[in-house]
Order: sequence, then C-alpha cells, then structure tokens
Amino acid sequence: MLEIERKFLVTSDAFKSEALHKNHIAQGYLNSHPERTVRVRIKGEIGFVTIKGKGNETGMSRFEWETEIALVDAKNLLKLCESGVIDKIRYEVEVGNHTYEVDEFFGDNEGLVVAEIELNSEEESFEKPTWLGKEVTNDERYYNAYLSNNPYKNWK
Repeated sequence: MLEIERKFLVTSDAFKSEALHKNHIAQGYLNSHPERTVRVRIKGEIGFVTIKGKGNETGMSRFEWETEIALVDAKNLLKLCESGVIDKIRYEVEVGNHTYEVDEFFGDNEGLVVAEIELNSEEESFEKPTWLGKEVTNDERYYNAYLSNNPYKNWK
C-alpha cells in the first residue's frame, strides 16, 4: 500500500480543544534503517507491526504495510526493539474533509508537536488550520524512526 502524507510543526495547543479522539502511543523499532523500518506500536490497548519503505524524492509517498497483533505480543516485541522507544499522545482533529493526526511527544522528545495529514495524491488540496506551522514533510529528523535514535532534546 502507498502512504501519502505531509508533516507540519504545530504552533499552539489549540488543536487539543478540537480533537475528536486521543490515544497514548508507545512505539519502538526492530529496524530503523532509512531504506526500511519495522515498527512495533501499542496504540491504546491494541498492538501493531508496521513496515515502511523509503520515501520518494518529495518525502510524501512511501510503501507502508501494517497489521494488528495481540497486545501481549506487542509488549514482548517492544522489549526487543532498538533503544529509544517513542512515547506520545496522538490527537485526531478533523479539518474540512481530512483528519490531522497531531502527535505530542514526551520523554526524550518532550516539546515536539507534529501534525500529519494523509492524502489520496501528492497534489490533493486540504485546509490548513491556524495552529499548523512550517512544513517538515521531507525533513527526516521528524520521522519517528529518526527521533528514536536522535531525540529532540539533543537537537541544538
């Protein structure tokens, strides 16, 4: 499956009052190589394994495969992951015809807030809420796999 998404920094916490849902997410990487990542995630009480390929030249599109797994299996796999498990709250905010997933990071990535929007094509138009800041779609520093190894607290 092809995933097409854009990422933005978030300039205020106004999105929180607009959120329809929020979930705690813990995720780690069995493999964080830029060519392919293998992620284990616990979202609420559900486990997932996700494989993502390398992004295209715009950084908007890449292969993604995901399957749900038992919570106990996800917890056990997290123990095998590379160091730097990501801890965040994901807020789902509907804006126009799209849903933004806004991630507020904790732990070593405290202070970072990033919004993602999934699209049907790279050219698809979408509404930008007032709390949406600079686009960072093609900046690999904002990929979770990068953050797990190079946490936001260490950036200058």
